[in-house]
Amino acid sequence: MRHLPVSELLSTALGEAEFMRHIPRHRRVYEAIRKAILNQQLPPGSKLPSTRDLARDLSLSRNTILTAFQQLLAEGYVIAQTGSGTFVANTPPDSQLASEHRSTEKRHAGAGTLSSRAKKPAEHILRFSERGIRLTSRPAGRDFEIQPFAPGMADFSIFPFKLWQRLQNRYWRDAHTELLDYGGAGGYLPLRCAVAKYLRVSRSVNLTVDQVLITSGTQQSLNLCAQLLADTGDTAWVEDPCYWGARSVFEACDLRLHSVIVDNEGLSPQAADLQTAPRLIYLTPSHQYPKGVVMSLARRRLMLDIAERKQAWILEDDYDSEFRYAGRPIASLQGLDPYERVVYLGTFSKMLYPGIKIGYMVVPIALQEGFKTALYDLQRPGQMMLQAALSDFMEEGYFGTHIRKLRLLYGQRRELLLKTMQNVLGSAARISSEESGLHLVLELPREIDDVALARTAMEYNMNVRALSTYYLGNSPTRGLVIGYAYVVPEKIIFYGRLLANIVKAKIKP
Repeated sequence: MRHLPVSELLSTALGEAEFMRHIPRHRRVYEAIRKAILNQQLPPGSKLPSTRDLARDLSLSRNTILTAFQQLLAEGYVIAQTGSGTFVANTPPDSQLASEHRSTEKRHAGAGTLSSRAKKPAEHILRFSERGIRLTSRPAGRDFEIQPFAPGMADFSIFPFKLWQRLQNRYWRDAHTELLDYGGAGGYLPLRCAVAKYLRVSRSVNLTVDQVLITSGTQQSLNLCAQLLADTGDTAWVEDPCYWGARSVFEACDLRLHSVIVDNEGLSPQAADLQTAPRLIYLTPSHQYPKGVVMSLARRRLMLDIAERKQAWILEDDYDSEFRYAGRPIASLQGLDPYERVVYLGTFSKMLYPGIKIGYMVVPIALQEGFKTALYDLQRPGQMMLQAALSDFMEEGYFGTHIRKLRLLYGQRRELLLKTMQNVLGSAARISSEESGLHLVLELPREIDDVALARTAMEYNMNVRALSTYYLGNSPTRGLVIGYAYVVPEKIIFYGRLLANIVKAKIKP
């Protein structure tokens, strides 16, 4: 390797480092010298020019060079010898470990295996773990893009921003320093009280305030349940089709997923399913995601009996339960539970805005202290100022008003999308009639490739999702999951007709 004079080398490096032109000069000099040392363009023992000479050669101030040298000295890249100058430090790896590494390489090379230095670049590609490969193989981020018909998206543009800002300012203005700490008791107590009151009245949940824990959302709640209630290799029953977020959490915790088909009454366990021993049973009984069906009373009682008989825990994800457009919301499964086998999960993300990242759990009395301990030790929950503002939002009646406004708005959008698509499709495809939630399901003939159809819709800036991609089993229903909450009426009409015509063109007459 040819070693250029230090001044020439640094001058070249500073001239080529386009990305460093906007950072301070002393940092640029530091980075250039550091890189030269790491690349061995400045080998150990090399003497650096004096700060005066280097400043002159690089047309920089001496203070700039001094500051760079001081940082290099502090980090051990160079050493200063009084009266002699500044030299590149000799910092080889720990001698014993380096010796063991070299001898291991030689043994491998002697056995006909390439040493690490001789391997092809492709073999050096960094890889995820097997779990990581599974979890990253189904990216869901694009499904949250704000485009017409993206499933699960609420219209947070109508959130009462000024009111919310005023509620938050109460706590910031009065300097509530105790709210700047972690939440060590399962969440802000007034918010837990407000949640308990709301769930008793609107969802018929049977609970005390002590059973309520505030989390950062349903994903964190599911993760806590999977970690605390199941061990590696345990079986989790999941709905088929299934919410991708729950599936990802359970796989991340190395649980064995067992899919149970969903029919018109909800989860429908068959004889083969009953031969397994689930530790967790994940359900969305009030509005199944994605099919939208409501679990019947008979099926609810069956699931509670199965959970008790198999000593399993039911995780009730009360998905979109607030958005029911005909009649009152369906009562919770937890409210029917005589065995205390149900953990109830909810979130404010759809009712307020996604970034609020506040959810809640209602855990059985026997588990409440353990869950509080784990929530604190594993997650270090915070956002206490935000929780305080939310508690006022609920207690002062704004929450109920906002939900009623959303329910009316989303109901109108749902009806408009349904009529728009039915006018084009007629009887060519079946559209779900359940009057709840934030999406419709358009069921298609089995010969239709719904994945290809969703890709075609994406070409026209419509972000729908193929129903078959939610299935874990081998006999998926074909269809499209179509969100309507975050679409204004004009776009619903335009894009609804466009989507319906794309679908109609694919269906054989």
